[in-house]
Amino acid sequence: MNEYNFIYLRGLKHAENTVFCVENGQKSYYDPQFGFQVPFSSGQQVKRSILSSITENLGENPAPTTFVFDVKDNKLSEGEVLSICNPNYVDQLLGGWMRAVKDGKERTVKRRSPLSISSMHPLHPLLVAKTSENITFDRSDRPEVHKVTVRKNGHELSEEEIEQLLGGSDRSLFRKWIPNNYRATGLFVYDIAIDLRTLFCVSTNQYEPEISKEMVEQLKSNGWILSKNVFGECLVLPKEQRDKIIPVLAKSLINWRITSNQARTFSLMETLAVAVSDNANSLAAAIRAKLIDDGEKPKAKPIIDETAGADLFVTLPCANYIVTESESADALQKAEAKLIELLSDFDYENQL
Repeated sequence: MNEYNFIYLRGLKHAENTVFCVENGQKSYYDPQFGFQVPFSSGQQVKRSILSSITENLGENPAPTTFVFDVKDNKLSEGEVLSICNPNYVDQLLGGWMRAVKDGKERTVKRRSPLSISSMHPLHPLLVAKTSENITFDRSDRPEVHKVTVRKNGHELSEEEIEQLLGGSDRSLFRKWIPNNYRATGLFVYDIAIDLRTLFCVSTNQYEPEISKEMVEQLKSNGWILSKNVFGECLVLPKEQRDKIIPVLAKSLINWRITSNQARTFSLMETLAVAVSDNANSLAAAIRAKLIDDGEKPKAKPIIDETAGADLFVTLPCANYIVTESESADALQKAEAKLIELLSDFDYENQL
């Protein structure tokens, strides 16, 4: 029997005047205890960043996805997004899938990801900030190069009509104002739980199928090993392929970065500390904050605690923000090595 079934990881990152999301500015949520909005990055965004790092480091393409559209009254409408549901693709094996075809034309198959990933959220609400600024998209320095189009009721105005419309205004038509652009700064944590029981194992149960019968046979022919875990019969990825994925998985869980934020808001988002344990509670104690009441207003102090029971790895930049004596230049390499050790020691083929 294995001594542990889960590996828990907490990472502490520093973000500087950046944006975690492009679509609608900086994401935030309301903290009810301290009464203000705090910035965050969604777990889905963190997960996608990690999976992208894995496929890039392995030199592999992500699994193909089919986007289905319906035509109604000569107009396109959104349909299903269909996964290939093939664990031979590493992003599918680690990221999970669901394929539910409209009108029940196929049997639904789904696999829960063995990686449970939190949002990247504040270490403490008082240790982050959300700021706002107004910016411009400005091309006023080359008015002879760029073009201005003004439409009224769907029709383009002539230069004379534009001049008449502007009248005595000094407004520039080569500059667009973009108000209320939010930025995030501070100390953020993310938490990951790795379910080793399903990490490299795919269930063959056809009552709640993860894969089709055809895929079961394909995996067997590709050398996957028939075994059992607590969930029933399963197929296990061969050791040779596991040994290829494990170092890349360990590296990506620690060294991922958000790749979808805007270039004008680039931040190193450096990793300050990593805690690893088979006990989730020890992570919350190893990297935490302490609320301090100094008589005026509450403050929060970030704390790195090596006595909390987790394996703790502290990088040199951490000393910029937290008093510590244990920082080292090779902290992240040591954290990777610890993860590789824990991931490799688990007996995937003989769980029962």
